[in-house]
Amino acid sequence: MGDREEPTKLPNETPRPPGELAELKRVWAPPKGWRAITAVNNTQIGIFYIGTAFLFFILAGILALLMRTQLAVPENTFLSQDLYNQIFTMHGTMMMFLFAVPAVEAAGVLLLPQMLAARDLPFPRLSAFAFWAYFVGGLIFFCSLFFDLAPRGGWFMYPPLTSIEFSPGDNADFWLLGIGFIEISAIAGAIEIVIGVLRTRAPGMTLGKMPIFAWTMLIFAGMVIFAFPAVILATMLLELERAFDWPFFIAAKGGDPLLWQHLFWFFGHPEVYIIFLPAAGMVSMILPTMARTPLVGYNLIVVALIATGFFSFGLWVHHMFTTGLPALSLGFFSAASMAVALPSGIQVFSWIATMANGRIKLTTPMLFILGFLFIFVLGGLTGVMVAMVPFDWQVHDTYFVVAHFHYVLVGGMVFPFFAAIYYWIPAFGPRPLSERLGKWAFGLMFVGFNVAFFPMHLSGMWGMPRRVYTYLPEMGWGTLNLISTIGAFMIAAGVAIVFFDILRKFRLGEEESGGNVWGGGTLEWLPNDTYATRSIPIVTSREPLWDQPNISRDVEEGRYYLPGAPTGGRETIVTSAIEARPQYVVQMPGPSLPTVMAALFTALLFFSLTLKFVIPAAIFAVLAVGCIVKWMWEMDPGPVKGLIDIGGGLKLPSYAAGPNSHSWWAMIVLILVASSLYISYFFSYVYTWTVSPEVWADGVSKLPPLGWPLISGGLLIASSALMVIARRSLAPAGGTRSPLLSIALLAALVCLTGGLVGEITGHWQAGLRPSESSYGALTYLNAFLLGELVVALLAMGLFALARQLTGRLDAERCATLVNTELLWHFAVVQGLFGLLLVHGFPRLVA
Repeated sequence: MGDREEPTKLPNETPRPPGELAELKRVWAPPKGWRAITAVNNTQIGIFYIGTAFLFFILAGILALLMRTQLAVPENTFLSQDLYNQIFTMHGTMMMFLFAVPAVEAAGVLLLPQMLAARDLPFPRLSAFAFWAYFVGGLIFFCSLFFDLAPRGGWFMYPPLTSIEFSPGDNADFWLLGIGFIEISAIAGAIEIVIGVLRTRAPGMTLGKMPIFAWTMLIFAGMVIFAFPAVILATMLLELERAFDWPFFIAAKGGDPLLWQHLFWFFGHPEVYIIFLPAAGMVSMILPTMARTPLVGYNLIVVALIATGFFSFGLWVHHMFTTGLPALSLGFFSAASMAVALPSGIQVFSWIATMANGRIKLTTPMLFILGFLFIFVLGGLTGVMVAMVPFDWQVHDTYFVVAHFHYVLVGGMVFPFFAAIYYWIPAFGPRPLSERLGKWAFGLMFVGFNVAFFPMHLSGMWGMPRRVYTYLPEMGWGTLNLISTIGAFMIAAGVAIVFFDILRKFRLGEEESGGNVWGGGTLEWLPNDTYATRSIPIVTSREPLWDQPNISRDVEEGRYYLPGAPTGGRETIVTSAIEARPQYVVQMPGPSLPTVMAALFTALLFFSLTLKFVIPAAIFAVLAVGCIVKWMWEMDPGPVKGLIDIGGGLKLPSYAAGPNSHSWWAMIVLILVASSLYISYFFSYVYTWTVSPEVWADGVSKLPPLGWPLISGGLLIASSALMVIARRSLAPAGGTRSPLLSIALLAALVCLTGGLVGEITGHWQAGLRPSESSYGALTYLNAFLLGELVVALLAMGLFALARQLTGRLDAERCATLVNTELLWHFAVVQGLFGLLLVHGFPRLVA
């Protein structure tokens, strides 16, 4: 039925030893009692993750009901203006940052190992850290609402409204530091997903046989990696401005508030597709099952997904058509905004063709998908309307945009998310949710949504501005707003039914699943446990359960790869990125309390920084670093297990370093994140020069002599050379520790730190101060970004040195040092480019 090959011969033809399954269950047994919080397995973390995202969805929905109650009638006094602004900001922020992105990331954590037939994602403790950081940070952020500390500047936080002059106090800082922290958590999850999809697929599952959901999560994670650093930099700039008076957005000192909009929407518009693409992947998984036919146009959909991800990065100015941009720019971005509808249209027509090719059954998941198609297509049509510049000028910042925004996001993400809840709960719980209650929930949500948001198109066309907390009766908007409020409460009733049904039917920790109740064809419907499947199958098509009729039985009998726990611990197979050929067995860590504590102390560190509690912040920083060191110390077990028999006579290494290692790939992805952050800085540097050339002309007079950058550059290059010497000095396995390695590593640390100190000292002695102009602020920001890498490398270098001194580092067991060296060379390249930029560019344009 899919892209089928002839079934491959089973590796394990003979029955497996009786104790093998018991050992597998023992090794992967989840911790009980209070120790359940130490779990790192994707099933438990994924369920925690989704449950927390659903909690924030409900809390944000309650805030929406409060706003709709306030707007139901003219001149209402239910909420004060200040409280309304806090609730408005918190609603948007929670829906975008605490529900939408974490929910789809959580779905990836939960579903991907099952779909790929991997025991777990490759960095389970990283997933656990990302979840607990999100959980603790999100709760702290939400609770700020009860102490009059919630931000008031809108979920987009435009300066100068959010600058210290107009938003004194700590309210805006809660948004800046809290969201920055949560975004870092999202990036950690994205790194996990990229490596999981590329390197832990079942043998034979080539890129062309991956489930569409895996494709969408891979593109989702790639977009997070390139988009989120822009908003992280933006929050960094605004917090530095608020805390230390570095004038990035203050026009009187050469800054520009529009810089925030460029950085924010470079993240913000791709985020719409970051949210939509995984939801579309869910639809592409559910729809073929409900139609009992393979997805029509698989290859075209993959191309459309990649195209959507690519086009989305050219749309950020879509939100800035009224800011006075040149007409040529408006034309380009208007065309790009309309062009992105094409790949979305390909997916919609593919779904329609799949339904036409099969015989659909109107189950609850199918109803939510049909509701999604109707609502999302309407949202797409209004999106094309606002992509036209003259029309956008008319409806910009009105309730028409609010309606469009919700039709796209609720239609494009929330309805598929609820379809996924009803579809996949039987794979992780003993019974499906109620079809009768589900249809009532869908009816209330679908009708309620259109009652709530369709009238907003009209009120927007009649001139009702968004972000207002009340309005006059004579404006004529009262009836439309009352209708919208009724619709909002209908949506809430539908969500309440779903919530009640989940509480009634689903229990975490129940071992038996409901089975393949829908007749799905992909691997997540294999019999599973916390270790995913009993054995890891060979995949020969896109719908293995349809095309390999005995696969479920053979998997349960251990007839495929890795049917037990041959290393005595947790492990999974790492495969090649393209063809999914088995390469080695990665030894995986188990439950970890330091991982939870590291997330807790890191969240408390950001909380203390927000409230300017310096001493507690220092204490929490030390505790967080200590927990991370404890967590990481056992993460490089080395090749102590030798070759591992995974079944069928196939033996694989138990360790890898360098380009074969999944950890090396993760470091490459981390470098892409750092590169994206620096590219955002480079854009900010050049952009600010274009809007304030006279301020920069004054700053150029304070450039230090060229001797300073030459000394700094020389020290940076020397540190890279010393790292090469250190790596080449690794002792052979079992040999005597090399003193040259320790000496070279320490010298490299000194040179790297010296290069950073020299750069800062040169500007300071030349009389340049970061608070006097945007030129000074951006010049010092270059050193600040390098400093972040230097601090990380100091920690990593000392960590590698400690492993060297304790005999845990040699020519075979070297992943720690090899990965550190990789990031080190990147930091040096960034530092050298930064020296050319801040010392060469001003002289060139002066």
